[in-house]
Amino acid sequence: MTLLLGALTLGLILSLLAMGVYVSFRIFSIPDITTDGSITLGAAVAAVLLVGGTSPILATAAGALAGAVAGALAGVIHTRFKINALLAGILVMTALYSVNLHVMGRSNVPLLQANTFATQGERLGQALFGAGPLHVLGWPVTPGDLAVLALAFLAAVAAGVTLYLFFRTDVGTAMRATGDNPQMVRALGADVDRYTILGLALSNGLVALSGALLAQYQGFADAQMGIGMIVWGLASVIIGEALTGSRSLGLALAGAVLGSVLFRLLVAVALRWGLNPNDLKLITALFVFSALVLPRLLARRRGGAPAA
Repeated sequence: MTLLLGALTLGLILSLLAMGVYVSFRIFSIPDITTDGSITLGAAVAAVLLVGGTSPILATAAGALAGAVAGALAGVIHTRFKINALLAGILVMTALYSVNLHVMGRSNVPLLQANTFATQGERLGQALFGAGPLHVLGWPVTPGDLAVLALAFLAAVAAGVTLYLFFRTDVGTAMRATGDNPQMVRALGADVDRYTILGLALSNGLVALSGALLAQYQGFADAQMGIGMIVWGLASVIIGEALTGSRSLGLALAGAVLGSVLFRLLVAVALRWGLNPNDLKLITALFVFSALVLPRLLARRRGGAPAA
């Protein structure tokens, strides 16, 4: 049960990453590699502030804001300097590796003695249910683990609802239109570059928020923690689309959360069955590759089949 709760909690925390990737990849059609650096930046900023005694709420918000700045920088490089979006993300991600090391002052910042959302959740659980283990479906569970899971669930729901409501506003609708048809938006007199920069800032703000919460949950921030996270986010989005069967905004955001949780559960089961952890990134990349290629192959096969 502890493994299951841990997988659910990690899946919910990383669902913020999945929603950020959804914004850049599905709404703006930009595979933003900045993700790999901004998730570490969010974790690094939050960890340093937490070690210094800042409250978890302010530290987490500062981490998210730092990620938004990194995303905006990638947007500026792409729009103002006319550099390919993929290359702009690679440039910012590469620069962020050094920035993250400067922020942390070393390659790893432990949070064992810091006051984090995880420690607050544990105290909340003990205050509500006592120190003894609870029994859920016959399995012993600590109150702290349940409380942290509940906080991660609330964070994912709050982010999803806020993002949904934002994209229903005039600015959000204009951002979605920019991703769908930038020529039309430009013809209407709107600033396409501004909406692109804002979209990448929003995307990486969510990614950095996920990193800040992830660092607090696992108890440390590490300079290497962002490697391959863009692939993780893509896998979550693709699984979510397969689960919901729709790309409408509300279902897509819900699917991103469900996809992240399900993907984390699959990873936990695979590791429990003896998967070599060194192969995890390789298998994730192969899964995303298959999920991106198979629909096209199936559509091409159906299109080339003789009519009945």
